[in-house]
Amino acid sequence: MDTLRTLKTNPAFVPTTPKRAVGATALYIIQRLGLHAIVWLGAITMVLPFLWMFSTSLKTQGAAMAYPPVWIPNPPLWSNYIDVVNRFPFGLFALNSLKIATLGTIGQLASTSLGAYAFARMNFPGRNVLFVILLATLMIPGNVTMIPTFVLFNKFGWLNTHYPLFVPSWFGGAFGTFLVRQFFRTIPQDYNDAASIDGAGHLRIFASIYLPLAKPVLATLALFTFMNHWNEFLLPVIYLTDQDKMTLTVGLSYFQLQYTTLYHYLMAGTVLSTIPIFVMFIALQKYFVRGIVMSGLKG
Repeated sequence: MDTLRTLKTNPAFVPTTPKRAVGATALYIIQRLGLHAIVWLGAITMVLPFLWMFSTSLKTQGAAMAYPPVWIPNPPLWSNYIDVVNRFPFGLFALNSLKIATLGTIGQLASTSLGAYAFARMNFPGRNVLFVILLATLMIPGNVTMIPTFVLFNKFGWLNTHYPLFVPSWFGGAFGTFLVRQFFRTIPQDYNDAASIDGAGHLRIFASIYLPLAKPVLATLALFTFMNHWNEFLLPVIYLTDQDKMTLTVGLSYFQLQYTTLYHYLMAGTVLSTIPIFVMFIALQKYFVRGIVMSGLKG
């Protein structure tokens, strides 16, 4: 009120900001600048290896091994990408990886979504105990089950085939089931009750209500699963022996010779192999962020 009276009697009066408010504003600005600096530092740290990979893919073998390293190749050798495709069956390996990753992703989405619905909305004896046991399998290292699964697939006659690389995904997964279950639990129970009154069963409710609403979390799970299958290296080495069945990650190891590594070709092939992951992430980015947020709202 005093400020208003002063402005009416003296239009040239300029109100002053209390020192406490100025200090709080300055502290807020400093905190925001500090947070932005940390975020930029983390972003640069994560992007730097990709920039070095791309830079090396445009160099000669000698320039890739030069010290001190040169970031900008002069001139850039775009022909390295053509040489990579021509030196070994890049297209065949990429198709094998695409086949395994696609089938594994489809199986993972189908099996985990059904299991997640059962744990989220169906009441049956021992539900919570089974869910705890399922989550406990996340603590079992993959090396522990590697030999038993190898023996099992050998008895099935699946060695040197793609079956061991994607068939297990059709039988669920602890992480995917947990992620989708968390999302399903955010859907109001009233939807189930209304559909049950209309005579719908669990499968109809799951297909007509839950699956359409679960697009964000399923897109998130699809991205994770596809990326894991696409980047898998150890399992193809264990189960595959014929060259025409090899995946792209194993094929890139062909540039590691007995006494040296062709880093410029290896980096060029690696850049090409990351393109599907980048494309898939960009296409599913909005679903990815939304799925991560919504699946963690409540347990």
